[in-house]
Amino acid sequence: MNSSDERRVGAGQISAALAALAGEPVADAEKLREEPREEDRLHLLGSLLAKTEFEITAATRLSEEDEIEDVLETSLGWREQLGEDPGVAVNVLTNRLQRTALQVCEPEEEDLPPGREAAFAAVMTAVYALSAQLHAEQGDKEGTRHALSGAEEALIDILHGMHDLRVAIGDAPAQEDEADG
Repeated sequence: MNSSDERRVGAGQISAALAALAGEPVADAEKLREEPREEDRLHLLGSLLAKTEFEITAATRLSEEDEIEDVLETSLGWREQLGEDPGVAVNVLTNRLQRTALQVCEPEEEDLPPGREAAFAAVMTAVYALSAQLHAEQGDKEGTRHALSGAEEALIDILHGMHDLRVAIGDAPAQEDEADG
Protein backbone atom coordinates (compact mmCIF):
# COMPACT_ATOMS: atom_id res chain seq x y z
CA MET A 1 0.00 0.00 0.00
CA ASN A 2 1.18 3.54 -0.64
CA SER A 3 2.92 4.49 2.59
CA SER A 4 3.84 8.00 1.52
CA ASP A 5 3.42 10.64 4.20
CA GLU A 6 0.89 12.70 2.23
CA ARG A 7 -1.66 9.82 2.35
CA ARG A 8 -0.93 8.68 5.89
CA VAL A 9 -3.66 9.53 8.37
CA GLY A 10 -2.41 10.80 11.71
CA ALA A 11 -3.63 9.88 15.19
CA GLY A 12 -5.45 13.21 15.53
CA GLN A 13 -7.37 12.67 12.30
CA ILE A 14 -8.34 9.14 13.32
CA SER A 15 -9.48 10.37 16.72
CA ALA A 16 -11.54 13.10 15.03
CA ALA A 17 -13.14 10.52 12.72
CA LEU A 18 -14.05 8.39 15.73
CA ALA A 19 -15.53 11.39 17.50
CA ALA A 20 -17.53 12.25 14.37
CA LEU A 21 -18.94 8.71 14.38
CA ALA A 22 -19.61 8.91 18.12
CA GLY A 23 -17.16 6.10 18.60
CA GLU A 24 -14.51 7.48 20.90
CA PRO A 25 -12.17 4.61 21.78
CA VAL A 26 -12.42 3.01 25.17
CA ALA A 27 -9.05 3.47 26.82
CA ASP A 28 -7.38 2.86 30.13
CA ALA A 29 -7.39 5.83 32.45
CA GLU A 30 -3.59 5.84 32.15
CA LYS A 31 -3.82 6.16 28.37
CA LEU A 32 -6.35 9.01 28.31
CA ARG A 33 -4.76 12.19 27.00
CA GLU A 34 -5.84 15.57 25.80
CA GLU A 35 -4.43 14.89 22.32
CA PRO A 36 -3.83 11.47 20.77
CA ARG A 37 -0.20 10.65 20.09
CA GLU A 38 1.21 8.92 17.02
CA GLU A 39 2.04 5.81 19.08
CA ASP A 40 -1.72 5.49 19.63
CA ARG A 41 -2.30 5.39 15.88
CA LEU A 42 -2.75 1.61 15.37
CA HIS A 43 -5.03 1.29 18.39
CA LEU A 44 -7.11 4.19 17.12
CA LEU A 45 -7.24 2.68 13.63
CA GLY A 46 -8.52 -0.57 15.15
CA SER A 47 -11.21 1.38 16.99
CA LEU A 48 -12.18 3.21 13.81
CA LEU A 49 -12.29 -0.06 11.90
CA ALA A 50 -14.54 -1.65 14.52
CA LYS A 51 -16.86 1.35 14.52
CA THR A 52 -17.01 1.36 10.72
CA GLU A 53 -17.71 -2.38 10.55
CA PHE A 54 -20.41 -1.99 13.18
CA GLU A 55 -22.01 0.87 11.21
CA ILE A 56 -21.95 -1.21 8.00
CA THR A 57 -23.48 -4.16 9.83
CA ALA A 58 -26.20 -2.00 11.35
CA ALA A 59 -27.00 -0.47 7.95
CA THR A 60 -27.08 -3.78 6.07
CA ARG A 61 -30.51 -5.23 5.45
CA LEU A 62 -30.99 -8.78 6.59
CA SER A 63 -33.15 -10.07 3.76
CA GLU A 64 -31.30 -12.21 1.25
CA GLU A 65 -32.78 -10.21 -1.61
CA ASP A 66 -31.54 -6.79 -0.48
CA GLU A 67 -28.43 -7.77 1.47
CA ILE A 68 -26.31 -8.31 -1.66
CA GLU A 69 -27.12 -4.77 -2.82
CA ASP A 70 -25.87 -3.40 0.50
CA VAL A 71 -22.70 -5.47 0.29
CA LEU A 72 -22.08 -4.32 -3.28
CA GLU A 73 -22.58 -0.68 -2.32
CA THR A 74 -20.06 -0.91 0.53
CA SER A 75 -17.69 -2.81 -1.77
CA LEU A 76 -17.87 0.01 -4.32
CA GLY A 77 -16.88 2.53 -1.66
CA TRP A 78 -14.09 0.21 -0.53
CA ARG A 79 -12.79 -0.18 -4.08
CA GLU A 80 -12.92 3.58 -4.71
CA GLN A 81 -10.71 4.21 -1.68
CA LEU A 82 -8.15 1.55 -2.59
CA GLY A 83 -7.82 2.46 -6.23
CA GLU A 84 -7.09 0.14 -9.12
CA ASP A 85 -3.93 -1.60 -7.85
CA PRO A 86 -4.85 -5.30 -7.42
CA GLY A 87 -1.77 -5.86 -5.22
CA VAL A 88 -3.06 -3.31 -2.73
CA ALA A 89 -6.49 -4.96 -2.72
CA VAL A 90 -4.96 -8.40 -2.03
CA ASN A 91 -2.79 -6.90 0.72
CA VAL A 92 -5.83 -5.28 2.38
CA LEU A 93 -7.89 -8.48 2.04
CA THR A 94 -5.09 -10.60 3.51
CA ASN A 95 -4.74 -8.17 6.40
CA ARG A 96 -8.50 -8.31 7.03
CA LEU A 97 -8.49 -12.10 6.91
CA GLN A 98 -5.63 -12.28 9.40
CA ARG A 99 -7.54 -9.99 11.79
CA THR A 100 -10.62 -12.16 11.32
CA ALA A 101 -8.62 -15.31 12.10
CA LEU A 102 -7.36 -13.73 15.33
CA GLN A 103 -10.88 -12.71 16.29
CA VAL A 104 -12.24 -16.19 15.53
CA CYS A 105 -9.62 -17.99 17.63
CA GLU A 106 -9.95 -15.75 20.70
CA PRO A 107 -6.34 -15.96 21.93
CA GLU A 108 -7.37 -16.27 25.59
CA GLU A 109 -8.86 -19.73 24.91
CA GLU A 110 -6.45 -22.67 24.90
CA ASP A 111 -8.74 -25.21 23.25
CA LEU A 112 -11.13 -23.92 20.64
CA PRO A 113 -14.52 -25.52 20.16
CA PRO A 114 -14.43 -27.63 16.98
CA GLY A 115 -16.65 -25.31 14.92
CA ARG A 116 -14.54 -22.31 15.81
CA GLU A 117 -11.37 -24.27 15.03
CA ALA A 118 -12.77 -25.16 11.60
CA ALA A 119 -13.72 -21.52 10.99
CA PHE A 120 -10.22 -20.37 11.96
CA ALA A 121 -8.72 -22.91 9.55
CA ALA A 122 -11.09 -21.77 6.79
CA VAL A 123 -9.97 -18.16 7.17
CA MET A 124 -6.32 -19.23 7.19
CA THR A 125 -6.93 -21.29 4.05
CA ALA A 126 -8.06 -18.10 2.33
CA VAL A 127 -4.99 -16.22 3.61
CA TYR A 128 -2.65 -18.92 2.31
CA ALA A 129 -4.49 -19.21 -1.03
CA LEU A 130 -4.25 -15.45 -1.63
CA SER A 131 -0.60 -15.54 -0.64
CA ALA A 132 0.07 -18.47 -3.00
CA GLN A 133 -1.53 -16.62 -5.90
CA LEU A 134 0.46 -13.47 -5.16
CA HIS A 135 3.73 -15.43 -5.00
CA ALA A 136 2.85 -17.22 -8.23
CA GLU A 137 2.16 -13.92 -10.01
CA GLN A 138 5.57 -12.69 -8.84
CA GLY A 139 7.26 -15.85 -10.17
CA ASP A 140 8.25 -16.95 -6.64
CA LYS A 141 7.90 -20.74 -6.86
CA GLU A 142 9.28 -21.39 -3.37
CA GLY A 143 6.94 -18.83 -1.80
CA THR A 144 4.04 -20.33 -3.76
CA ARG A 145 4.92 -23.83 -2.54
CA HIS A 146 5.18 -22.66 1.07
CA ALA A 147 1.80 -20.89 0.90
CA LEU A 148 0.17 -23.90 -0.79
CA SER A 149 1.50 -26.17 1.96
CA GLY A 150 -0.05 -23.86 4.54
CA ALA A 151 -3.35 -23.89 2.65
CA GLU A 152 -3.32 -27.70 2.46
CA GLU A 153 -2.64 -28.03 6.20
CA ALA A 154 -5.42 -25.55 6.94
CA LEU A 155 -7.83 -27.53 4.71
CA ILE A 156 -7.05 -30.66 6.71
CA ASP A 157 -7.73 -28.70 9.91
CA ILE A 158 -11.11 -27.62 8.49
CA LEU A 159 -12.08 -31.23 7.87
CA HIS A 160 -10.90 -32.32 11.33
CA GLY A 161 -12.83 -29.48 12.99
CA MET A 162 -15.98 -30.28 11.04
CA HIS A 163 -15.67 -33.98 11.91
CA ASP A 164 -15.10 -33.17 15.59
CA LEU A 165 -18.21 -30.98 15.56
CA ARG A 166 -20.22 -33.82 13.99
CA VAL A 167 -18.92 -36.13 16.74
CA ALA A 168 -19.93 -33.54 19.37
CA ILE A 169 -23.53 -33.47 18.12
CA GLY A 170 -23.71 -37.23 17.63
CA ASP A 171 -23.74 -37.32 13.83
CA ALA A 172 -20.44 -39.21 13.51
CA PRO A 173 -18.51 -41.73 15.57
CA ALA A 174 -15.35 -40.59 17.37
CA GLN A 175 -12.05 -41.45 15.69
CA GLU A 176 -11.30 -44.33 18.10
CA ASP A 177 -14.77 -45.81 17.41
CA GLU A 178 -14.02 -45.77 13.68
CA ALA A 179 -10.79 -47.74 14.16
CA ASP A 180 -12.68 -50.52 16.01
CA GLY A 181 -15.35 -50.87 13.32
